[in-house]
Amino acid sequence: MTVDNALLSDQRLRITALEPFGLALHAVDRGRPPTDLPVPSLRALVREHRLLLLRDFAGFDEPAELSAYGARWGRLSVWPFGTVLELVQQPDPADHIFDHSHMPMHWDGMYREHIPEFQIFQCVHAPGEGNGGETTFSDTAAVLTNADPATRALWSRATGTYHRKMEYYDSTCVSPVVTAHPVHGTPVIRYNEPTAEADERFVNHPDLEFSGLADKSELAELHRGLRAALYDPSHLYAHAWRTGDLVVTDNYTLLHGRNAFTNGAPRHLRRVQVLGDPPLANPGLVR
Repeated sequence: MTVDNALLSDQRLRITALEPFGLALHAVDRGRPPTDLPVPSLRALVREHRLLLLRDFAGFDEPAELSAYGARWGRLSVWPFGTVLELVQQPDPADHIFDHSHMPMHWDGMYREHIPEFQIFQCVHAPGEGNGGETTFSDTAAVLTNADPATRALWSRATGTYHRKMEYYDSTCVSPVVTAHPVHGTPVIRYNEPTAEADERFVNHPDLEFSGLADKSELAELHRGLRAALYDPSHLYAHAWRTGDLVVTDNYTLLHGRNAFTNGAPRHLRRVQVLGDPPLANPGLVR
């Protein structure tokens, strides 16, 4: 699918590149409905640029409106809570997704039957300047392109086994660290970044194991090298939220996480997940 030239020449849009990847479409007429924009062209932009920001468009007042917009993109992932996840700090969170802590890099759907192709985030309320809470995205295709051969060979020998139990699932996923994009085969990274077990502030650690490496020194090098590369400024985009932002991302290529934010800051995101066509059955799901 190619991008409709009419979209890129739309005088009611201001188009800017994000760094180090991604594209932003700004509505010149503030409050313009995002439904004005053709989804096939937006979908093509996300696949090309990994991440698409729609800024200064009209927001969705209710979760059902975001769900209806997401359905324009494709079939939505359905959870026990429905299709829209409310990402807001809870007073006594049972899991880190509802806390204000740093969230490690991971990919969505790793513990579920299907892996979504796209994520659509809506910022209902920004955390406020200086409060942190940026959502972080790393372009793993670029990470692999820029890695030296020895480092890439080490990563390619490793396989991660991840187990996570929370309100919505109790599942295990096994995946090579380096694998292929499910559509076009470009090498990508599937990795859940470890957290420090000693950090008692982190709520509900996942259980992580890695195989295929010779010894503990190689394991340490795996984690050191991946962290350095994933967070390298040439591969990492940290999105500072503004109220009303819509961000659509390529979950097949990117890993994402979250910077910690000020306890009690009014950070409120909503998220829907859009499955591929056909939906991608999770190749690593054990149970």
